[in-house]
Amino acid sequence: MKKEKRNKNEWTTVITAKKKPFDLSVREVFGYKDLIFLNVERIFKIKYKQTILGPLWFIFQPLLLTLVHSFVFGNLAGFAPGIVPTFLFYMVANVLWLFFSSSLSQTSSTFLTHARLFGKVYFPRLTIPISTVISTAINFAIEFSVFLVVMFIYYLLGANFSINWVAFLTPLFILQLGLLAMGLGIIISSITVKYRDLQVLVGFGLQLWMFVSPVVYGVSSISNQEIVKAIMCNPVSASLELMRYGWLGVGSAPWEYWFLSWIITVIVLLIGIASFNSAEKNFMDTV
Repeated sequence: MKKEKRNKNEWTTVITAKKKPFDLSVREVFGYKDLIFLNVERIFKIKYKQTILGPLWFIFQPLLLTLVHSFVFGNLAGFAPGIVPTFLFYMVANVLWLFFSSSLSQTSSTFLTHARLFGKVYFPRLTIPISTVISTAINFAIEFSVFLVVMFIYYLLGANFSINWVAFLTPLFILQLGLLAMGLGIIISSITVKYRDLQVLVGFGLQLWMFVSPVVYGVSSISNQEIVKAIMCNPVSASLELMRYGWLGVGSAPWEYWFLSWIITVIVLLIGIASFNSAEKNFMDTV
């Protein structure tokens, strides 16, 4: 969007489809910050409207998922290390994975979900995926608070775990996974403008991705170092491992892979912005 100073009877703002591939339009997006916050509020209202439990799902979702993982993968399969409580071992990874998977699945349908809105009024399109990631980050904050309460209960019961300084890097773990999810999400959203059936594969792909990420197991439980290296090259794995290491004191601190994850995240985000800007120009002709 270009702004020009003209006479009061002439246009002052010209909206064009011309945009550089990697144009973030940071100043323009920041100018619509109120729209971002309004959209975050709208997402919450739509998501929990006409539900029995409403926002209580923030509490029950990670707890129920952790119960299943603790029983199936911890007790039956024996993937839990046994050094720390099994429930905490899975819950700290689940809340982080839920943030990433929710952000990715919701941003991947940006164009299809908001096609009518995009066709009626102009605003920076990137405000939609940004507000989506912010809303899932708020969900994470609530779910993580539940984890802290559960951890405190285990502490009172005399459970064995230790918190170290890596725990203070949690906001950076959230930032990295949020940017990665948004980058991948808008890439998928740009592709599904023409190929809508790919949207169906997102949920299936996330399920497969969870099993190649240290969510239901710890990397330290794998003896084959080649497999470990392959898993840690996954840009989600390092943050999950560091999350467990910081809050429970188990596993390792794979800093080299975490830096690699940031490099992959930046590359994916740049590709996502370029594809998003390209699809934005003519998506109304194909949706």
